[in-house]
Amino acid sequence: MRQAVIIGALIAACGATAQVDSTLLLLPATEDTMAHRRMNMDAVYNRPFLTFDKMPVSVGGYVEAKVEHLGTDGVSDGFSFALQRMTLFVASSIHQRIKFLSELELEEGGRELSIEFAALDMQFDPLLNLRGGIVMNPIGAFNQNHDGPNWEFNDRPLEAVRLLPATWSNVGFGLYGKRSTAQWTFAYEAYLTNGFDASIISNSEDRTFLPATKANPDRFTESFNGVPLLTAKVAVRHQAIGEIGLSTMGGVYNRFQQDGLVLDKRRRVDVVAIDMNSRVRSWGTAFVGEWAWVLVDVPDTYTQQYGSRQHGGFLDIVQPLRQARMLGFENVVVNVAVRLEYVDHNVGRFRETGGDIGDEVFAIVPAISFRPASGTVFRLNYRHMRERDLLGNPPSLTGGFQFGFASYF
Repeated sequence: MRQAVIIGALIAACGATAQVDSTLLLLPATEDTMAHRRMNMDAVYNRPFLTFDKMPVSVGGYVEAKVEHLGTDGVSDGFSFALQRMTLFVASSIHQRIKFLSELELEEGGRELSIEFAALDMQFDPLLNLRGGIVMNPIGAFNQNHDGPNWEFNDRPLEAVRLLPATWSNVGFGLYGKRSTAQWTFAYEAYLTNGFDASIISNSEDRTFLPATKANPDRFTESFNGVPLLTAKVAVRHQAIGEIGLSTMGGVYNRFQQDGLVLDKRRRVDVVAIDMNSRVRSWGTAFVGEWAWVLVDVPDTYTQQYGSRQHGGFLDIVQPLRQARMLGFENVVVNVAVRLEYVDHNVGRFRETGGDIGDEVFAIVPAISFRPASGTVFRLNYRHMRERDLLGNPPSLTGGFQFGFASYF
């Protein structure tokens, strides 16, 4: 009921006289915020908003839905329809140098409601800005630039949902900044936040699984062990080539003491990620990729099915086929694309036999997309996935079609 009231209030507000503003609404109009200077760190603000003449608040959001027919090893449950998520943005310019933005996401048809971002930004200089509240940890690029309408694929990358916690956010504070010189732009972010908990090695997946921590809402109110999680990223963009980023995230995940009593040593989880995006101007071909390495100090009392090392990533290649007036729309873009993705949940060999530990998955996803407007995409994907179990038995094969759409509103 509470969710319905929130949604209804926002829809009613949108009925007022408003205009769409697809610029970086909440950032000062400096050279670094121009379209050709935008980077992954700007994704949180680089969205279309509805602005109101007599209200200091702007509203926006996006919605994703799909239908799929998938089967594993020749067995299928038939067609399945899903409203994957609806996300609402509420933003305000309190002062020219003080901005607020929140991101509220409803997933699984509204059964799950979460706050993904709710932060106050204070700008002192383009290279020195303070951010506090619920912040998006800048590990890799997808975690920040995750909006469905920006992608040609119905599902989020396996690396982002199996290896890293997609849309991973925590309460904390930090600094960020950006500076441009000629065709180069340099950016950085660094935050101290609440972090992971012991569920990354104690979960229903029966494997080392960082996304399990997302199920703990207490991370928005208190730290699990009193040790902050450090997330830091540096990125460089060349106007003609593209962007490359290097990020790291690490901290203690276990409760090592309670009421002054030592329970265990401090056990760390550390992540390093590299991301890139580039475009071949003569062809319009876009490349977007990310790779991450995960290290977890797993207790010796755990079996080898809980990996201490993991890695994985994805590469998207998108090729525009046609851009023209079509079906009554002024500027339609038709793309073909392919995604290559891989995740190894347990890197290493069995101590007893020396054999390779399995627990890995590979997928290839060809796609065709139809964009009647820049913020709306209809996409047809075919998913082919091969997944090996822990013992390295012949892989299970999953395949099938997915059709869906995503749109800002």
